[in-house]
Amino acid sequence: MAEHRQGQATPDSLLTRIGQVVMLHHGGDREEARRRLLDLWTELGEGGDPLHRCTLAHYLADTQDDPFDELAWDLRALTAAEDPDASVEVRALFPSLHLNLAADYAELGRSEAARSHIRRARRTAGVLGDDSYGDGVRAAISRMELRLGEGASDDLL
Repeated sequence: MAEHRQGQATPDSLLTRIGQVVMLHHGGDREEARRRLLDLWTELGEGGDPLHRCTLAHYLADTQDDPFDELAWDLRALTAAEDPDASVEVRALFPSLHLNLAADYAELGRSEAARSHIRRARRTAGVLGDDSYGDGVRAAISRMELRLGEGASDDLL
């Protein structure tokens, strides 16, 4: 039988539940998805597995109406990925996490912070695979670099 820590669901069960709520969000029920993800966040607790904390915080960011709240959740996702106990799998999310933060800061008019995170996204993009996910993240990084005026003039900033 799978172990349970403090009444928490097994890791596979939790990831399945997160996926179900994400499908609800993609189906258009943003408020209900936010409520259910917050319930899962409470259930997981601060000592939860970094992959689960990172995943939940990332999806919670996507359900926020206020850009400052979105930023706060994306920062929580990055903090979880930086956890010393985080797996290689979690650390492979760095390009996407920094891309999200660049977008958040750009939305808030904080262009220097946005540029800093898009540079980090580009520097960590080497961990991305040669697959559709990796291609999509690299393309999104390139689009954000253009939006922020990064790229060829990098060293001027």
